[in-house]
Amino acid sequence: MTNRETEITMEVKNETSIQEFILEAFPAVQHLGNLLFLVHLLAYLASIVGNMVIIIITWADHRLQTPMYVLLSAFSFSECCFITTVIPKLLSIFLSGRQTIPFSACLTQAFFFLFLGAVIFFLMAVMSLDRYLALCKPLHYASIMNLRVSFLLIFLCYTLSFILITCLMLKVSQLLFCGPNVLSHFFCDLGSLIHLSCSDTRSVEIYFFFVTSFVILLSLIVTIIVYSNIVVTVLRLPSAKERQKAFSTCSSHLIVLSLMYGSCVFIYLKPKQVNRLDSNREAALVNTVVTPLLNPVIYTLRNKQVHQALRDTLSGMRLQK
Repeated sequence: MTNRETEITMEVKNETSIQEFILEAFPAVQHLGNLLFLVHLLAYLASIVGNMVIIIITWADHRLQTPMYVLLSAFSFSECCFITTVIPKLLSIFLSGRQTIPFSACLTQAFFFLFLGAVIFFLMAVMSLDRYLALCKPLHYASIMNLRVSFLLIFLCYTLSFILITCLMLKVSQLLFCGPNVLSHFFCDLGSLIHLSCSDTRSVEIYFFFVTSFVILLSLIVTIIVYSNIVVTVLRLPSAKERQKAFSTCSSHLIVLSLMYGSCVFIYLKPKQVNRLDSNREAALVNTVVTPLLNPVIYTLRNKQVHQALRDTLSGMRLQK
């Protein structure tokens, strides 16, 4: 190919480069848009309120300013930001049908979705380690875990996530999009986005698979090892009542963890994203709608310390009035 032909080809590509994408979400059930809007709006508000209650109570009551609750409040903050990156757009799709999103906004949404998702996975692993130390190494817990260590671990979760996802998005930003611009999703899912590119995406797909595998599998392996040790410790408890109470708490945690890990393993831990893009869309609803709604319930409503702190805070507010 001559230099002149190369220039013409580049000009054509630049002229046909996509400036925006269309999110069509769930066209098959668009006739139920108003009902779905109401259901997802209520779920979103409940998730935000539940997680905000955790954050406010943690910092309003000095008794909850411990490593466990500091980590939990960081987790809740990340959850609020995570669902806010995608749910408002989903709600507008339910009300108005398919929505357009500019290319730059699409990349920004994809970045924050993956960045905050990675933070949540790393925080889940850290929270599991915290529970392991509290239950299995109680004599050493105070010397290992304190507020300074908790803040350091939170900082590391955010920093590692930022580095991994920034490198990934820099690669994606170099791709050329000159063909179809319809994403069969309710947000700018990176797998769907890569599939629309007219560039050679092999290196990006490999790096995307590496990053998602590293984040999910590292967190999953840590969680499995930790909870295995917790189960062994619980089985050694002399009291049947204590064992039942511990298993009740662990089982509720494991249900949420199974939903989150299960949906993300299904979506991301396969080299090719093309074959199951539609099923990925449904699975993504689990970790953007279902688990954020369950987390405040699992981690707080069954916790006596949080109940007492909430009662004391509400009593203090009444006295001030």
